[in-house]
Amino acid sequence: QKSIYIEQFIFTNDEFGKKLISICKERAKNGVEVKFLWDAAGSFTLWGTELVDELKKNNVQLLFWKTLIPGYFKIPKLRFWFFRNHRRSIIIDNNIGYTGSICISDYFKNWRDTNVRIIGPVVDHMTRAFLQMWARAQNKRPERQKKQSRYNEFRYLTNYPAPGRRRIYSELLRAMRNAREHIYITVPYFVPTHRLLRTIKGALKRGVDVQIILPEKSDHYLVDLGAQSYFSTLLKAGAKIYLYSGNIIHSKAITIDGTWSTVGSMNLDSVSLLYNFESNIVTTNNSFANTIKQHFLEDLHETRQVIMDEWKKRSFTNKIMTFFVHFIKKVL
Repeated sequence: QKSIYIEQFIFTNDEFGKKLISICKERAKNGVEVKFLWDAAGSFTLWGTELVDELKKNNVQLLFWKTLIPGYFKIPKLRFWFFRNHRRSIIIDNNIGYTGSICISDYFKNWRDTNVRIIGPVVDHMTRAFLQMWARAQNKRPERQKKQSRYNEFRYLTNYPAPGRRRIYSELLRAMRNAREHIYITVPYFVPTHRLLRTIKGALKRGVDVQIILPEKSDHYLVDLGAQSYFSTLLKAGAKIYLYSGNIIHSKAITIDGTWSTVGSMNLDSVSLLYNFESNIVTTNNSFANTIKQHFLEDLHETRQVIMDEWKKRSFTNKIMTFFVHFIKKVL
């Protein structure tokens, strides 16, 4: 009735995308404020196309996060072209919010993803975060958002590629350091930073049950190798690693001790943790944690466990490649 804000890394003008655009155009004609914020790299197939002009003619406001031209972005500290907007959110009337790992593309429709629909005060923070990025996309300095209390049951946290502003990353490390029973992780891309790896190993030393589900084969071969380069270290430390053998698992969900959980766009690789703009729902709601845990246990039925003795017998080629991928892990 009032507004539709859509922030997306990958948006494709296929069957799924066309349906969504059609709905938004109809709403815009009826006075609803519609804003699309797409990343120029992730949604490069639409950048500079006739669709852009068509949307503007139909009162749909569209901005691309950074162009595909290096050096175009003017805001200090954000000039590095590599910083991408990886967030995915849909906010309706500042009342209903959606966020998670789903991309707007038919290509991904059979992937295993996780999204959250949420209502309540946290949606206001989603709206403010979107409008901040909208301002940045226009090379404007946005208003600073009020910090959310750590004691809010549901929070919408963001990662900003600057020291002290990687809030999801910091919260995740804090929650892992406080873990006493279990840490269940589902991510498509896993190339942990030194701090994250040290924190996971610290939890394992305390006797925490750490289980990780990764895709058997993702859409990024080098990132898969990056993840595999940590298998021996994690298995020796006592972690359990499972490879999802169904369609690609793209879900980004973590639950800890049944008391802390997160779902959103953030992966556990260097690019996502350090260089991308990301957003996640973080919650201490026990019911939510139980739901994420049940998803994890159900997904285990579609996996095979990585066993150390078997892993040692992998091909010599894989051993060489996982060794050399360590030298580029900071850009994976």
